[in-house]
Amino acid sequence: MKKILIPLLGVAMLFASCAELKKAEEKIESHVLTQKEVESQTPDQVIEILRSGNLAFVNRGLHIRDYNAQLEESVAGQHPRAIILSCIDSRVPVETIFDQGLGDVFVARVAGNIINDDILGSMEYACEHSGSKVVLVLGHECCGAVHSACEGVDAGNMTQMLDKIKPAIDSCINCGIEKHHEKFEDNVVRKNVELMVNRVRMESEILSELEHEGKIKVIGAIFNLHTGIVEFM
Repeated sequence: MKKILIPLLGVAMLFASCAELKKAEEKIESHVLTQKEVESQTPDQVIEILRSGNLAFVNRGLHIRDYNAQLEESVAGQHPRAIILSCIDSRVPVETIFDQGLGDVFVARVAGNIINDDILGSMEYACEHSGSKVVLVLGHECCGAVHSACEGVDAGNMTQMLDKIKPAIDSCINCGIEKHHEKFEDNVVRKNVELMVNRVRMESEILSELEHEGKIKVIGAIFNLHTGIVEFM
């Protein structure tokens, strides 16, 4: 009797393993956004998708993705739902903290998440040409570029770059906090995002008009390194 049960048990375990494998494969994300899908989404819906993605990141519930399959599917074209301007900080992996895969978002990165002509041109390309619905300026706490600007670092090409953060520093000078205090730099990070969002609107006629027509939204957010939470401003 035991000789019969052992093979049957092995068969049962094999079927169970196959079922679990199939179930796991079904959870692997390989879809890439289409133009039709993005066109059907409103800016507010895209923001909610980013919020939900960040919640998944915080709760360790990120999608499992087949990036090779997504790459193959996206060769013919891409239709990202948003463009996100982030600092270059290695602790801020943009697609990951929003649980986004290949083809989901454009990402522009520069120290201090500052605005310049090339960044604005990239944002215009994303929204006007590719149909992205949201422009997001993403700052983060403990920003090295902000710290360097507050410390008055003057070296090479960094000088001109850090000068773009000085308006945020000047706006925080009279906030009652010592300039070299961590809290002061946190205030500068937040103010810098606000000012960069305003610069997008003021310096890009294309993006300003698209937002006025309700086709896009230009927003800011702060990433908390301690919690992983993105605070939408």
